[in-house]
Amino acid sequence: MEAAEVLETESTIVDVPVLRRAAMDFLARREHSFFELAEKLSMRFPDEELMRIESVLEDLAAENLQSDARFVEAWSRYRKSRGFGYHHIRQDLLQRRVPGELIDQHLFTDDECWQQMASMLVRRRTLNSSKFEFGSAQHKRLVRFLESRGFGSREIQLAIAPHLLP
Repeated sequence: MEAAEVLETESTIVDVPVLRRAAMDFLARREHSFFELAEKLSMRFPDEELMRIESVLEDLAAENLQSDARFVEAWSRYRKSRGFGYHHIRQDLLQRRVPGELIDQHLFTDDECWQQMASMLVRRRTLNSSKFEFGSAQHKRLVRFLESRGFGSREIQLAIAPHLLP
């Protein structure tokens, strides 16, 4: 029984280089927020103390290997390329516990790209259809779609207006 107990206790002991290497492996695939990395490491090493994991991550941040600012830039660029609007991207970042001030430094509500993206999505959705009436099923469907993508009401109005019947 003693050998089994030793193996069990040895499996729960994780040294700092192992934690650091695991965090670096995650960062090699894509940028992660501090919170995401802490979550992933605590899931991979459930018996490890959160304080120790955070200490390793703070060291990585001090060495500029992990950066929430880089994460915001990369994440917002990726989500923009997938057709998501300001509100959706901001909410994603807040769920990943990125500070609001940091988000506001890299993501702007008045950026004209939001209007262009909304218009492009509407054009794609209405490619083979004729103009439609305000309040029609197609109009409501487009509005819901753009809202779910995180676009504001002004952007939605301007994107849909050219496709409405006079």
